[in-house]
Amino acid sequence: MKMYISVFKLRFYNGLQYRAAALAGVATQFFWGFLIIMVFQAFYSHAEGTQPISLPQLTTYVWLQQAFLAFIMLWFRDNELFQLITSGNIAYELCRPSGIYNFWYAKLLAQRVSSALLRSLPILGIAFFLPRSYRLSLPPDPATLVLFLVTLAIGLFVLVSVSMLIYISVFVTMSPVGSLLIFSVAGEFLSGSIIPIPLMPDWLQNIVRLFPFHLSADFPFRVYSGHIPKEAALAGIVSQLLWLAFLILVGRAAMNRALRRVVVQGG
Repeated sequence: MKMYISVFKLRFYNGLQYRAAALAGVATQFFWGFLIIMVFQAFYSHAEGTQPISLPQLTTYVWLQQAFLAFIMLWFRDNELFQLITSGNIAYELCRPSGIYNFWYAKLLAQRVSSALLRSLPILGIAFFLPRSYRLSLPPDPATLVLFLVTLAIGLFVLVSVSMLIYISVFVTMSPVGSLLIFSVAGEFLSGSIIPIPLMPDWLQNIVRLFPFHLSADFPFRVYSGHIPKEAALAGIVSQLLWLAFLILVGRAAMNRALRRVVVQGG
């Protein structure tokens, strides 16, 4: 375990060095955040009847998406791992006195945490002081904030477990393009990143709940705003943990199977 903690620390500190890229990302995410909020404001101003989620809650939802983008997007990747597989340098990884699954998991986790830390603090700090129609709201009470932090953390582990399946699939396809496209498009839609899940029709929401993607994005963000009650949030945490255990078991089995048949490519 100490080995993987050390890997996490090294990768985390390395990720914190890219401050200029993070600042550029903050500017881009503010642009998209304002744009998405204005689209929803126009929609709500012309919508009839009561919507399943209020506009202030939806505004908070959008800002949390932008602040924790590194926690919820499957296209956020480590090209170094893809190159290890496709170039043949995976042979060096096989010589390490550690399990590849745990080793890579720690690296991917640290990469996302460091990126989110650099970007989330400026976005959250500014979004709290925007004009009321664009402002990020505080959670209803401290207990809700604690539940949000717990669900966000578990959701991150769920997403990393899903992303591990992308890297493992490259052992078979020898190209990350197809896996990234399929997982990223499906994951982004099913997580509520394109259309918030409460605004989807009921039949589509039932389909979304069959997959784990919404547990890393939609679920924690709606817990924060109070749209999901505390009792439902506790039940959702159980669902997160069950999905996490299932994805890790599947990932480990797939990794072991891939390594038994791996063919070292390249020179």
